[in-house]
Amino acid sequence: MAIPPRFLEELRARIPLAPLIGRATRLTRAGRNWKGCCPFHQEKTPSFYVYDDHFHCFGCGAHGDAVSFLMQREGLSFLEAVERLAAEAGLELPRPDPEAARRQARARDLHAVLAAAEAAFIRRLASPEGRAAREYLAGRGLTPEIIARFGLGWSGEGRGALAAELRAEGIELPQLIEAGLMQAREDRAVDLFFRRVMFPIRDRAGRTIGFGGRSLGEGQPKYVNSPETPLFSKRRSLYGIDLAREAVFRGARLIVVEGYMDVIALHQAGLAGAVAPLGTALTPEQLEALWAISPEPVLCFDGDAAGARAMARAAEVALPLLRPERRLLFASLPAGEDPDSLLRRGGSMEPVLAAARPLHEVLFDLLREGQGLAAPEERAAFRKRLLAAAEAIPDRALAAEYRRELLDRFHALTGRPRGAPPPKPAPPRPRPGAQTRLEQARLLLATLLHHPWLFLEEEERLALTELPAGPAAALRAAMLAHPPAARQDAASWQDQLRRTAGVGEALAWALTAPALPAGALPDAPPEEAAACFRHFHARLQGEAALLAELEAARAEARANPSPELLARVQRLAEACAAHRRGEWHADSAEG
Repeated sequence: MAIPPRFLEELRARIPLAPLIGRATRLTRAGRNWKGCCPFHQEKTPSFYVYDDHFHCFGCGAHGDAVSFLMQREGLSFLEAVERLAAEAGLELPRPDPEAARRQARARDLHAVLAAAEAAFIRRLASPEGRAAREYLAGRGLTPEIIARFGLGWSGEGRGALAAELRAEGIELPQLIEAGLMQAREDRAVDLFFRRVMFPIRDRAGRTIGFGGRSLGEGQPKYVNSPETPLFSKRRSLYGIDLAREAVFRGARLIVVEGYMDVIALHQAGLAGAVAPLGTALTPEQLEALWAISPEPVLCFDGDAAGARAMARAAEVALPLLRPERRLLFASLPAGEDPDSLLRRGGSMEPVLAAARPLHEVLFDLLREGQGLAAPEERAAFRKRLLAAAEAIPDRALAAEYRRELLDRFHALTGRPRGAPPPKPAPPRPRPGAQTRLEQARLLLATLLHHPWLFLEEEERLALTELPAGPAAALRAAMLAHPPAARQDAASWQDQLRRTAGVGEALAWALTAPALPAGALPDAPPEEAAACFRHFHARLQGEAALLAELEAARAEARANPSPELLARVQRLAEACAAHRRGEWHADSAEG
């Protein structure tokens, strides 16, 4: 039975990999990822890493996703592993779909067509007709080894030669059209690529899904990419991603540059983590693909006006996708240079990469570009742009940090108005007492214990929250070490934790102490439970996070002044005032 790729994608999304593998081996945090001793071979020093979408052992080489983990660990067949995970995720296996089977067969056929075309282009590059292309590549400083690694070729003159050559392999004209190698005209089919150096475009698995072609001479456009096909989507593809993915696993930096030749030049120089979008600005889909490989890609832009515009577009696209575990670095080349030209004249990329700056620094400068600050109206407009950029970040805690960082730089740049008296120091604000923080931590943990689904969503935020020592910290450690399975109910998860040595008393403290707010109760609706968690998380994080939540609630209420939102603003304002006074009451919680 063929399983549709979309079903497998949803299945992997619903089954967090770290909790699944954590049943077989103890995992601990390693940055945004997890590490532990490999469950497939005996080792004392952990060399087994779990990422968002895959695992990899640097000791024995074991590698795969949730499905392959069950296959390797428990000896299941592919279908058995899928059935097991689908049951955990509450998904029903799709019924056999003849049309889906036909689509899969067609996709396999298209991969074969593109592989045959790639081989034909490589043969032509080595033939007498490929002499001009070979001279061009040699003139760009490429070695035979790097040309072979990237599968570079020569299209030939066109005029149906590719169709004639591949017909001998049983490939027909409709297949060439569907694969994006030829175009149908009113009365005939014509080659899409002719008199061009050919660059195969591959997916993460190394399968050719399309081509880019560079014209020699004055032909325009200089570069042509395959059209959209069942295999190839320009906005989802990255040139060189198959090679870069393996290099990043071995410790290379993930570097995003602007062109095919830049990628190849960096690989030849030993920077094998280089990729490039396909002649367009970075898209959200491409950024997601980058973060799936590395938590901190470096976006490297040419040192010209077009590079500056590309940097601004990338920052704009990235903000709504940011999470605390995702970062971006921005590197700028010297004026008039790209990576290929810099390396060919004997320069080094290391100083460029060493000077890469984080997004929050670059963002301020990009928003500052062309913005006057002499008049109050100009300063107010600039401040509004800074706040709007921070508000584009969906994660509230991260948005608050960006807001604070951007406004700190704004105030440092604009300074205090001339003649204004120096500000009076604010009176010291009492920090909530130890007993108050312990009770806040108890109610936060109780909320998660009664709502395991919320724990799976907020696991990383819980891990990064400062909790008081004692039962709160001990219980949090046990919850992280023994997370609930997907769709596991609260009672069975609590029983699982209760069987963990030394956790019983802390669990009883969290669940049986005085009354819980409505959002922490077992029957609380999901939105109330989530609001309750956010409430206590903000208080444990401190005043900055609380103020950020209040500001966000006020913005929502201005856009939609519903009674619920206005009441929420009132509760948060009261909580902020209580926080300043060093007070706290359980009945002030949201929900």
